[in-house]
Amino acid sequence: MKLYYSPGACSLASHIVLFASGLPFDAESVSLREVPHTTAGGVDFTTINPKGYVPALRLDNGELLTEGVAIMQYVADQAPDKQLAPANGTLPRYRLQEWLNFISTEIHKNFSPLFFGKNDEVKDDAWGRLQPRFVLLQAQLEKTPYLLGGQFSVADAYLFTCLSWAQYVQRSLADYPALLDYLKRVAALPAVQQALKAEGLLK
Repeated sequence: MKLYYSPGACSLASHIVLFASGLPFDAESVSLREVPHTTAGGVDFTTINPKGYVPALRLDNGELLTEGVAIMQYVADQAPDKQLAPANGTLPRYRLQEWLNFISTEIHKNFSPLFFGKNDEVKDDAWGRLQPRFVLLQAQLEKTPYLLGGQFSVADAYLFTCLSWAQYVQRSLADYPALLDYLKRVAALPAVQQALKAEGLLK
Protein backbone atom coordinates (compact mmCIF):
# COMPACT_ATOMS: atom_id res chain seq x y z
CA MET A 1 0.00 0.00 0.00
CA LYS A 2 1.02 3.59 -0.55
CA LEU A 3 -0.38 6.58 1.31
CA TYR A 4 -0.48 10.04 -0.18
CA TYR A 5 -0.55 12.65 2.57
CA SER A 6 0.19 16.27 3.40
CA PRO A 7 1.96 16.96 6.71
CA GLY A 8 -0.47 17.82 9.48
CA ALA A 9 -3.55 17.60 7.26
CA CYS A 10 -6.44 15.22 7.90
CA SER A 11 -4.35 12.52 6.22
CA LEU A 12 -2.32 12.37 9.44
CA ALA A 13 -5.11 10.21 10.88
CA SER A 14 -4.66 7.62 8.12
CA HIS A 15 -0.88 7.78 8.61
CA ILE A 16 -1.33 7.04 12.32
CA VAL A 17 -3.64 4.11 11.60
CA LEU A 18 -1.22 2.62 9.09
CA PHE A 19 1.58 2.68 11.64
CA ALA A 20 -0.73 1.26 14.32
CA SER A 21 -1.76 -1.57 12.00
CA GLY A 22 1.79 -2.84 11.62
CA LEU A 23 1.12 -3.44 7.91
CA PRO A 24 3.83 -2.61 5.36
CA PHE A 25 3.24 0.62 3.45
CA ASP A 26 4.99 3.41 1.62
CA ALA A 27 4.12 7.09 1.90
CA GLU A 28 4.60 10.11 -0.32
CA SER A 29 3.86 13.70 0.61
CA VAL A 30 1.74 16.02 -1.49
CA SER A 31 2.21 19.78 -1.59
CA LEU A 32 -1.18 21.43 -1.22
CA ARG A 33 0.26 24.93 -1.58
CA GLU A 34 1.02 24.53 -5.27
CA VAL A 35 -1.55 24.52 -8.06
CA PRO A 36 -1.82 21.92 -9.33
CA HIS A 37 -0.96 19.99 -6.17
CA THR A 38 2.17 17.94 -6.74
CA THR A 39 3.67 14.91 -5.06
CA ALA A 40 7.17 14.87 -3.65
CA GLY A 41 8.16 13.11 -6.86
CA GLY A 42 6.86 16.00 -8.96
CA VAL A 43 3.69 14.35 -10.25
CA ASP A 44 0.45 16.28 -10.66
CA PHE A 45 -1.59 14.77 -7.81
CA THR A 46 -4.87 15.03 -9.72
CA THR A 47 -3.54 12.37 -12.10
CA ILE A 48 -3.45 10.06 -9.07
CA ASN A 49 -6.56 11.27 -7.26
CA PRO A 50 -8.92 13.34 -9.41
CA LYS A 51 -10.51 14.73 -6.24
CA GLY A 52 -7.25 16.59 -5.70
CA TYR A 53 -7.02 16.19 -1.94
CA VAL A 54 -5.48 13.86 0.62
CA PRO A 55 -5.53 11.21 1.90
CA ALA A 56 -5.44 8.67 -0.89
CA LEU A 57 -4.31 5.08 -0.51
CA ARG A 58 -3.01 2.97 -3.39
CA LEU A 59 -3.95 -0.60 -2.55
CA ASP A 60 -1.79 -3.60 -3.27
CA ASN A 61 -4.10 -4.57 -6.14
CA GLY A 62 -3.54 -1.18 -7.77
CA GLU A 63 -6.91 0.34 -6.90
CA LEU A 64 -7.09 3.78 -5.29
CA LEU A 65 -9.11 4.30 -2.12
CA THR A 66 -9.94 7.86 -1.03
CA GLU A 67 -11.65 9.56 1.93
CA GLY A 68 -9.98 9.17 5.30
CA VAL A 69 -12.93 7.54 7.04
CA ALA A 70 -12.97 4.77 4.41
CA ILE A 71 -9.19 4.40 4.36
CA MET A 72 -8.89 4.06 8.13
CA GLN A 73 -11.60 1.41 8.36
CA TYR A 74 -10.11 -0.50 5.44
CA VAL A 75 -6.68 -0.55 7.08
CA ALA A 76 -8.16 -1.55 10.44
CA ASP A 77 -9.97 -4.47 8.82
CA GLN A 78 -6.69 -5.73 7.31
CA ALA A 79 -5.19 -6.02 10.81
CA PRO A 80 -8.06 -7.20 13.05
CA ASP A 81 -5.66 -8.35 15.76
CA LYS A 82 -4.75 -4.69 16.42
CA GLN A 83 -8.37 -3.92 17.39
CA LEU A 84 -8.37 -0.54 15.66
CA ALA A 85 -12.04 -1.01 14.76
CA PRO A 86 -14.75 -3.30 16.13
CA ALA A 87 -15.87 -6.17 13.94
CA ASN A 88 -18.15 -5.40 11.01
CA GLY A 89 -21.84 -5.97 11.67
CA THR A 90 -21.62 -5.36 15.41
CA LEU A 91 -23.18 -2.47 17.30
CA PRO A 92 -19.73 -1.25 18.45
CA ARG A 93 -18.78 -0.89 14.76
CA TYR A 94 -21.76 1.36 14.22
CA ARG A 95 -20.75 3.34 17.31
CA LEU A 96 -17.36 3.79 15.66
CA GLN A 97 -19.03 5.01 12.48
CA GLU A 98 -21.21 7.31 14.57
CA TRP A 99 -18.08 8.96 15.99
CA LEU A 100 -16.33 9.07 12.62
CA ASN A 101 -19.29 10.86 11.06
CA PHE A 102 -19.50 13.28 13.98
CA ILE A 103 -15.80 14.10 13.70
CA SER A 104 -16.00 14.50 9.93
CA THR A 105 -19.06 16.73 9.79
CA GLU A 106 -19.01 18.57 13.11
CA ILE A 107 -15.30 18.91 13.97
CA HIS A 108 -13.25 18.60 10.79
CA LYS A 109 -15.47 20.78 8.59
CA ASN A 110 -15.92 23.45 11.25
CA PHE A 111 -12.14 23.82 11.51
CA SER A 112 -11.83 24.64 7.80
CA PRO A 113 -12.89 28.32 8.10
CA LEU A 114 -10.27 28.78 10.82
CA PHE A 115 -7.62 28.04 8.22
CA PHE A 116 -9.24 29.57 5.15
CA GLY A 117 -11.75 32.12 6.43
CA LYS A 118 -11.50 35.55 4.85
CA ASN A 119 -11.74 37.54 8.08
CA ASP A 120 -11.80 37.28 11.87
CA GLU A 121 -15.59 37.34 12.00
CA VAL A 122 -15.82 34.20 9.88
CA LYS A 123 -13.14 32.51 11.97
CA ASP A 124 -14.74 33.50 15.28
CA ASP A 125 -18.08 32.18 14.05
CA ALA A 126 -16.51 28.84 13.16
CA TRP A 127 -14.82 28.60 16.55
CA GLY A 128 -18.13 29.39 18.20
CA ARG A 129 -19.83 26.54 16.32
CA LEU A 130 -17.18 24.15 17.63
CA GLN A 131 -17.84 24.93 21.29
CA PRO A 132 -20.95 22.75 21.83
CA ARG A 133 -19.18 19.95 19.97
CA PHE A 134 -16.23 20.27 22.34
CA VAL A 135 -18.64 20.10 25.29
CA LEU A 136 -19.93 16.75 24.02
CA LEU A 137 -16.40 15.42 23.54
CA GLN A 138 -15.38 16.68 26.97
CA ALA A 139 -18.27 14.78 28.57
CA GLN A 140 -17.30 11.56 26.80
CA LEU A 141 -13.58 11.82 27.51
CA GLU A 142 -14.17 12.56 31.18
CA LYS A 143 -15.66 9.06 31.36
CA THR A 144 -13.37 7.03 29.08
CA PRO A 145 -9.77 7.40 27.91
CA TYR A 146 -10.75 6.91 24.26
CA LEU A 147 -13.93 7.50 22.29
CA LEU A 148 -15.01 3.85 22.33
CA GLY A 149 -13.91 3.22 25.89
CA GLY A 150 -10.59 1.75 26.90
CA GLN A 151 -9.32 0.87 23.42
CA PHE A 152 -7.68 3.27 20.96
CA SER A 153 -9.48 3.17 17.61
CA VAL A 154 -9.37 4.83 14.23
CA ALA A 155 -11.82 7.42 15.57
CA ASP A 156 -9.18 8.54 18.03
CA ALA A 157 -6.62 8.93 15.27
CA TYR A 158 -9.08 11.21 13.48
CA LEU A 159 -10.13 13.22 16.53
CA PHE A 160 -6.52 13.67 17.66
CA THR A 161 -5.64 15.03 14.23
CA CYS A 162 -8.51 17.53 14.21
CA LEU A 163 -8.06 18.72 17.79
CA SER A 164 -4.34 19.23 17.19
CA TRP A 165 -5.23 21.91 14.64
CA ALA A 166 -6.25 24.28 17.44
CA GLN A 167 -2.61 25.15 18.04
CA TYR A 168 -2.07 25.98 14.35
CA VAL A 169 -4.99 28.42 14.27
CA GLN A 170 -3.95 30.05 17.57
CA ARG A 171 -7.00 28.87 19.51
CA SER A 172 -7.00 27.48 23.03
CA LEU A 173 -8.66 24.34 24.37
CA ALA A 174 -7.98 25.41 27.95
CA ASP A 175 -11.70 25.34 28.77
CA TYR A 176 -11.72 21.63 28.01
CA PRO A 177 -9.17 19.90 30.27
CA ALA A 178 -10.31 16.42 29.25
CA LEU A 179 -9.51 17.26 25.64
CA LEU A 180 -6.06 18.51 26.57
CA ASP A 181 -5.39 15.35 28.58
CA TYR A 182 -6.66 13.29 25.65
CA LEU A 183 -4.31 15.03 23.22
CA LYS A 184 -1.35 14.30 25.48
CA ARG A 185 -2.40 10.68 25.98
CA VAL A 186 -2.86 9.98 22.28
CA ALA A 187 0.28 11.90 21.29
CA ALA A 188 2.34 9.56 23.47
CA LEU A 189 1.23 6.42 21.62
CA PRO A 190 4.02 4.83 19.56
CA ALA A 191 2.07 4.88 16.27
CA VAL A 192 1.25 8.55 16.73
CA GLN A 193 4.87 9.37 17.48
CA GLN A 194 5.93 7.48 14.35
CA ALA A 195 3.46 9.35 12.16
CA LEU A 196 4.34 12.75 13.60
CA LYS A 197 8.02 12.04 13.07
CA ALA A 198 7.45 10.80 9.52
CA GLU A 199 5.59 14.02 8.70
CA GLY A 200 8.22 16.26 10.27
CA LEU A 201 5.82 17.47 12.98
CA LEU A 202 7.89 16.60 16.04
CA LYS A 203 10.14 19.32 17.39
